[in-house]
Amino acid sequence: MQTKSIDEINDSADRIVICGGGIIAAAIAYYLGKRGEKTIIIERLEVANSASGKAGGFLAGGWGDDSVTEQLHRMSFDMHATLAEELGVTSYRKIQALSTAGGQRHDADANMLSKFTWLDRDIGKIALLDSDTAQVAPRELTEKLVQAAQAMGADVIIGTVDGMEFDNNNEDEDGDRTVKAVIVDSKPVPCKKVVIAMGPWSCQAEDWFNTPIPMEGVKSTSVLFQQKQQTHPTLMSEPAALFCAGDSNDCHLEVYPRPNGDVYICGIGGNDYLNATQIKQLSPQDVQPNPERVVAAEASFGQICSMGDSHVDIAQACLRPCPPDALPLLGPMPKCGNAYVATGHNCWGILWAPVTGLAMTELILDGEAKCVDLKPFDPARFVAKDKLVRRKRRGRHIRNNEVGEQW
Repeated sequence: MQTKSIDEINDSADRIVICGGGIIAAAIAYYLGKRGEKTIIIERLEVANSASGKAGGFLAGGWGDDSVTEQLHRMSFDMHATLAEELGVTSYRKIQALSTAGGQRHDADANMLSKFTWLDRDIGKIALLDSDTAQVAPRELTEKLVQAAQAMGADVIIGTVDGMEFDNNNEDEDGDRTVKAVIVDSKPVPCKKVVIAMGPWSCQAEDWFNTPIPMEGVKSTSVLFQQKQQTHPTLMSEPAALFCAGDSNDCHLEVYPRPNGDVYICGIGGNDYLNATQIKQLSPQDVQPNPERVVAAEASFGQICSMGDSHVDIAQACLRPCPPDALPLLGPMPKCGNAYVATGHNCWGILWAPVTGLAMTELILDGEAKCVDLKPFDPARFVAKDKLVRRKRRGRHIRNNEVGEQW
């Protein structure tokens, strides 16, 4: 992917700068590009370097029903299908989701088991969880969003955001400041507007803007078995996402076979919880997998499928951005007239990326999001000192029912 140095860009003062190179930043750049904005994406290492390159990519439109996130789930789920066609995303496909548990095979639904022959070991329970879900490889989608934005005039700068430079002569009557430039590797990059979309590292902006961005980083290990269609050919013709019950290895496996024959697995336990201070001190390349949980994943997967007899090909870890109320921060940066924040998507960052990109584009250019109501996700909800926000359980749910690992 083509990148530029700071010195190669001469018109940044007339452009919107997006801090972050993950799928949320990529979606915002894409939809801004469709409105004629030539954005500048600033990423510390590489596009999709962190969770956007290491997530599972499970998509479920109905799992937010009867909750405040229903509009995000429903609209973005449909948008993924459109994006896959527009961008040629080969990893996108509709699948069904299954609920499984270990045990004696004679206790399981024999008809259902016969439809998924690659589950060739101890399955004591198997049931349809949702017939209308989908999947995508997050790295492919993120990279194609950025490439499409670049085709519309966007630029990517590899560098570290150090802070903001404010225009001290442009403070309005409410005391709102204006960002004049984004400081990248100690150099100012002038901008007309700025978006903070750095995943868990967005909490750094609370020091730059003197406003609370409460964040906990949940570090989780995941693994990838590559090209398993060679040993399990039915894997390609019998796709399904598995949500497995808790087992003796402290795993709640989530298993996602992909169209290219890879098998992605997460939900393997051993999460680490980082507070904002720890996140700020952590570099993305230092987010590493837990070797003990990799062994646990192999053992648990081996109980339900003989693929688990082989060692994983890739072990990795990502840091999910989790606000205390389990809701994203989407809206204007408090007390700043030209800054915005889009972060805190928890385990739904891949699903919610398209609608986030469109809604933030409408907010930035039109002053209001029209596609969805962003009021419940207003970053200003954390400004009130006397408002206690209790930490909620932040795993996946179908309506109010927990599905898989919780944190």
